Amino acid sequence: MIKQTLFFSTPSCLSLKNQQLVISWKDCEDKVTRPIEDLGCVILENQMINVTLPLLNELVKNNVAVVLCDDKFMPTAMLQSLDANATQAETLKYQLEVSEPIKKQVWKQIIEAKIKNQAAMLNSVGRNGDVLKPFYMNVKSGDSDNREGVAAKIYWNELFGNNFKRERDGGNPNILLNYGYSILRAATARALLGSGLMPNFGVFHKSRYNAFPLADDVMEPYRPYVDEIVYALYKDGATELNKNTKASIIRVLSSDVKIGKVMRPLQIALTFTTASLAKVYIGNLKKLSLPFM
Repeated sequence: MIKQTLFFSTPSCLSLKNQQLVISWKDCEDKVTRPIEDLGCVILENQMINVTLPLLNELVKNNVAVVLCDDKFMPTAMLQSLDANATQAETLKYQLEVSEPIKKQVWKQIIEAKIKNQAAMLNSVGRNGDVLKPFYMNVKSGDSDNREGVAAKIYWNELFGNNFKRERDGGNPNILLNYGYSILRAATARALLGSGLMPNFGVFHKSRYNAFPLADDVMEPYRPYVDEIVYALYKDGATELNKNTKASIIRVLSSDVKIGKVMRPLQIALTFTTASLAKVYIGNLKKLSLPFM
């Protein structure tokens, strides 16, 4: 079942009643309800939103990604459950004890899939994706010679021109990319938790300045799906985050993604990837289920 994403950009009051998220407004008697079991992500953008603690607890208990945004409307944090059942505790044990060789093989697979998808993305918009073929064909264990970094520079130059520089705090289209990646990161963290994995312990990314390094690892092959939407917005003249651009970017969660021979919505595909990662950690699989465009 595809879970709903709720986006709150205006002042409102959010509470809990009978396993329902209740939405109300200060000077209005109308109320709207949504079953919590149907929700996958709740994005709290407006700084004047009031949320009750029982609602937050119920959302987290049901593995709903609750994303908090700052006054610039950028996602800054996500609530994460500290509760774990017996299965999660067992999976976490394998996650913490996984060997470096397995981590390096996992990272190799992730980078291969990422660069392949970047190549496919370039081809889909009439650019030369074939220039990336030598990079995804020869990724070493742990990507020891940083083919990801070299491929990324070529990719961005092909997509947005030689003057473009990918920056976390850069101008357009960086601001659109950053927003999309934040949404993708929250969805990935949610999928990891659902598979019994902790987003805090990464394969490649480290956690000193990053709360969800494993989410950043796993989302890498999915980034081109965000890039595809942002590129279309950019070509249409979108220069800032607003209600329309954010709505377009959030739709990435329902993008068609090919896992194996089956097309699935991206948020469902993520659960296949994270479940396969848990099985790799445990020793039941050697290859991840990864997306391909």
